[in-house]
Amino acid sequence: MKSFASDNYAAVHPAVLQAITAANVEHAPSYGADPVTERAIEVLRAEFGSHATVAFVSNGTGANVVGLRLMLRPWEHVIGARTAHIACDECGAPEQLLGAKLKLVDTPDGKLTPELVAAVPEYLGDMHRTQPRVVSISQATEYGTVYSPAEVGALAEAAHSRGLYLHLDGARLANAAASLGVSLAQASSDCGVDVLSFGGTKNGLMGAEAVVVLRPELADALPYARKQLMQLQSKGRFLAAQFLATTDGELWRTTAAHANAMAARLEAGISCLPGVTITQRRQVNVVFATVPPSAVSGLQQAAPFYVWDEASTEVRLMCSWDTTEADVDAFVANAAMVLGAEALGAEVGRSAEAAIPLTSRGQST
Repeated sequence: MKSFASDNYAAVHPAVLQAITAANVEHAPSYGADPVTERAIEVLRAEFGSHATVAFVSNGTGANVVGLRLMLRPWEHVIGARTAHIACDECGAPEQLLGAKLKLVDTPDGKLTPELVAAVPEYLGDMHRTQPRVVSISQATEYGTVYSPAEVGALAEAAHSRGLYLHLDGARLANAAASLGVSLAQASSDCGVDVLSFGGTKNGLMGAEAVVVLRPELADALPYARKQLMQLQSKGRFLAAQFLATTDGELWRTTAAHANAMAARLEAGISCLPGVTITQRRQVNVVFATVPPSAVSGLQQAAPFYVWDEASTEVRLMCSWDTTEADVDAFVANAAMVLGAEALGAEVGRSAEAAIPLTSRGQST
């Protein structure tokens, strides 16, 4: 059985491997000066806008740090959700490498709103305080929730009205766009985003992400930021080739929509099981639910997954482009067995307790 821990666990899509092999011919100029990279950049400009500047990097943390570098000075800060990947899962890279501060906001579902952003104190002109410069959102969020185009647009307007930039972490942008039934641009760049990352690694690529800059005044610094932050690949054609594959016939949509559909099947299968409570609205390829603590080990014997919150035993179940219906159904069948046994054991325990005379309960012998 495949893992439900992360879409990073998934294999590389065969079409992506074929594209890498096709690029592996003869010599080609290094550092992105090759024809494959040129074609891939033009393809992504067609996706995100003719004014876009594109650079390929090897991982999501690198994409976020490079993108943020273009907008930030060391005495400025980023406003983001407390659950954001840049806050929780990048080992302090934005702070360490950029010298910038993160100001984090509590949200019920991983999504910022203009009101939440406005509530963060600015302290403009106070030399003792970091100054605001960037609002950062994840599309889809780390809770699997999705911003509508109108919601992204409202955040862009709120940020720009305060002289701030809007950054979008698009590690799962393909899943969000597939869920919304819109283009990549309609879920991001058309809404006023200034800099974004377009993730591929979680959607069938070997290890490739794109930084997309939509503000011309920020674009000139992109080559230097990518190099200084150690994200410039000498054999760049092998990163670029993967984006040619995933955009060909909108493969990105096919793979992302499939992962989303498998998560919907998984949610439907476990939501009616005893002891399971779905905790977040499922919109992309992830299901969040609480389960009985004593059941976690038995559930994980069938397929690995992460316990998202130890205190509440909220778990995260992630589907991938290569998750099958059989994978989902096998997990659900095992969950039904484990949770059914848990529920039966609890019922037997309650029945046994009820059979003890009240005068006997709690008495020492």
